[in-house]
Amino acid sequence: MLGLNWRDVVGHYGTAIAGLVLIAFFLVFAPNFASATNLVNVLKDTSFLAILALGFALAFTVAELDLSIAETASLAAVVCGWLIQSQYPPIVAVAAAIGVGGALGAFNGFGVTVLRIPSLIMTLGTAAIAKGLAFMITQGIAFVGRWPVGFTGLARGTSFGIPNLVLWMTAVTLFAYGLVKWTRTGAHMVATGEADEAARLAGIATGRMKRIGLLLTGLFAGITAMLLAASLSSAAPNMAGDYLLYAIAAVLLGMTMFEPGKPNVPGTVFAALVLKVLGNGLVMMGAPYYAQDIVLGVIIIGSVAFSASAMKKAAFQV
Repeated sequence: MLGLNWRDVVGHYGTAIAGLVLIAFFLVFAPNFASATNLVNVLKDTSFLAILALGFALAFTVAELDLSIAETASLAAVVCGWLIQSQYPPIVAVAAAIGVGGALGAFNGFGVTVLRIPSLIMTLGTAAIAKGLAFMITQGIAFVGRWPVGFTGLARGTSFGIPNLVLWMTAVTLFAYGLVKWTRTGAHMVATGEADEAARLAGIATGRMKRIGLLLTGLFAGITAMLLAASLSSAAPNMAGDYLLYAIAAVLLGMTMFEPGKPNVPGTVFAALVLKVLGNGLVMMGAPYYAQDIVLGVIIIGSVAFSASAMKKAAFQV
């Protein structure tokens, strides 16, 4: 006889349900939160975080950390802005931003798999290099001005009545989900992250999987950078700095839902939305600026505790 196992439902979807309740709360009680303009702005703002967080999730999928994503995005944005200011075609600036992100991702992959440097140390070093290069290029001054509509439209425009930023987020989400769930490479990445040595003994090129994960993390940072620059018509050496902790929080919070204890695409994207809704809702309700930082810290700690508990339970299931 079939029946609902409410413990499993809560374990897999409890956090998602709590997120929906939070959204409903702000819709009802936060002044102007439910306005169409504000809701669209929340979705747009979520796009930047979701794309960057999905990159971090792919690195986490292969059991690696990339703490350089924010500085990588800032450097990529600066290169993009410099090319736009230098009158290069927008397509060149877009390719350069994504290329810079991919290059730093590949650099991290080389350091982790060939030089055997722990990803925590390798990516911190890369972050420092990227930050220094960004300040060297800009001399600490942001690139601003009237930028080509062909470039800014990538982030500010709409297609089929849908904001382009939302379409970018959707495309990246579908790519990441399809890679992990429907491809052999994705299956090997998951196996590498879950049991590196067992995967290697099974014939999986674990080093290559780690390089792919870190490369994609860099590419996603480059996409985020391009969209940030296009949206703001500016590029500064620290423009993505605040996104690191939020990206980490989105991945960790995402690990408490859908596939508890594992980095997963749907959870990461929904968590990014919840974090942006939370920040926006607190502002609408007049909460002090530091409230977001406090809540973010609580979310990170709580998410890790929940995910660790879920992984422990999974390990002892018969």
